[in-house]
Amino acid sequence: MDKSTRYKIFNDPIHGFITVPKGIILRLIDHPYVQRLRRIRQLGLGYLVFPAAEHSRFSHAIGALELGQRVLNNLREKDTTISAKEFEGTLIALLLHDVGHGPLSHTLEHSLIKNFNHEMMSLSIMKELNKQFDGALDTAIEIFTDQYPKKFLHQLVSSQLDLDRLDYLRRDSFFTGVSEGTVGINRILKTMRVFNGNIVIEKKGIYAIENYIIARRLMYMQVYLHKTVLSADALIRRIFDRVTDLIESGIELEFVSENLEYFLKEQPSAKQRITKKTIDLYASMDDYDVYQNIKKWQHNGDPILADLSFRFLNRSLFRTTFLDKAPDEKLKNSLTKKTIKELKKKGIDADEKSAEYYLSFERNLTEAYKYKNESIWILEDEEAIEFSKAADTKNIIALAEPVVRYFCVHLKEITP
Repeated sequence: MDKSTRYKIFNDPIHGFITVPKGIILRLIDHPYVQRLRRIRQLGLGYLVFPAAEHSRFSHAIGALELGQRVLNNLREKDTTISAKEFEGTLIALLLHDVGHGPLSHTLEHSLIKNFNHEMMSLSIMKELNKQFDGALDTAIEIFTDQYPKKFLHQLVSSQLDLDRLDYLRRDSFFTGVSEGTVGINRILKTMRVFNGNIVIEKKGIYAIENYIIARRLMYMQVYLHKTVLSADALIRRIFDRVTDLIESGIELEFVSENLEYFLKEQPSAKQRITKKTIDLYASMDDYDVYQNIKKWQHNGDPILADLSFRFLNRSLFRTTFLDKAPDEKLKNSLTKKTIKELKKKGIDADEKSAEYYLSFERNLTEAYKYKNESIWILEDEEAIEFSKAADTKNIIALAEPVVRYFCVHLKEITP
C-alpha cells in the first residue's frame, strides 16, 4: 500500500510540511466545526494595522497540532511513556483548543453570549463532537479539562509554556512583520522533559525561555494591544451595543445573518449551560456574518448606527490616548461635553447616552509570566527550580510584573 495514502500533508509557512495521519484527527479537521476556523482571523481586527495579518484560526490549530507531534515524539525519545491513546488525545485537544472562538476571535467574545468565554464553547463543541464520533474524544476531553492522570499532557495544551502560545507567538510575529516576537520554538521543544509528572525545561534551554517571555511582552505591546487595534475593537463593540440598544427599544433592524440576529436579539447566557441550539448557531458563524451585517447597517435609518458602521468599513477609526492614571469624573465629563458638541456639528442629535458610543474609558492588564501563580520550571542537577530563580532574577521579575494601562478611545477631533 502506498504510504502517501496514509496521511495528508499541509504546507505551512511557519513549520514547513505538516504531516497528519489519516483517521480520527483528519476526520476532525474535515468537520465543519473545524473548517469554520478558516473563516475566522487569528488576530481579529489586527489586519487594520498589519496588512498581512490575514491568517486564520485554522492555520493556528494545525500549527499547534504539529508542535504537539514534535514534542510528544521528543518526550518519548527521553523515555517518557506516552500510549497511542494519550498521543492521539493530546493532539485532538491541541487541534480543538480554539474551536470555540467566534467571529473576529477575542474582539466580540463577550458581545454575543453573556457569562461566556471561548474555552467554554470549545469544551461544549468537543463534547458534541464526542457524541458524533462515538466517544473517540473521551481522552482528549479529559486532557483538555485537566482530568487526566498525566498532568503534563494538559500542560502542553494549557499552561505558561503551552504549545498554543508557542505557535501563535511565532505565527503572529511572522504575519505582522514584528520580528521582536520571534521565539526559538525548536530549542524549547527539544529541551522539554517530564520530571515528577510535570513539564520542565532542561537548563540548556533557559535562554530560549527568557527570549519567549520577552517576546510575549513585546507582542502584547506592539501587536495585541496596539493603540489602533484597541480603537478598532472599541468601535465594533459600540456598533453591537447600538444594535442591542435599538432592539431593546423596540426598533426592528434588518439582518443579513439569521445566526447573528439570534444572538443579538435573544442574548443567550452560558451561566447555566450552553444549549445544543446555541452550539449549532454559534458554530456556523464566522467573520463574514459580522461584515455582511455591518455593510447593511451603514445604510440604516438610525444615524448613529449608520455612522459607526460606515466608519468601521472605511477605517475611519477613533483615536486611542493612553492615560497616566485612572480617569476621574472631571475628565469624563469634559470629554463627554466635547463629544456631544462634535457630534452635533456632524448633524447627529447627541446627548450623554449618544456620546457613549463615541467615547469609552478602558484599562488593560498584561502579564508576560505569572511566576507567582503558575510557573515554568527549569531542571538543574535533577531538581526543578522556578524560572525566575534559575535565571537572572532581576530581569525576569521585572518582565513578569503586571502592566496596567488606562486609556481613552475618542473622536479624533477632540483631545483629552
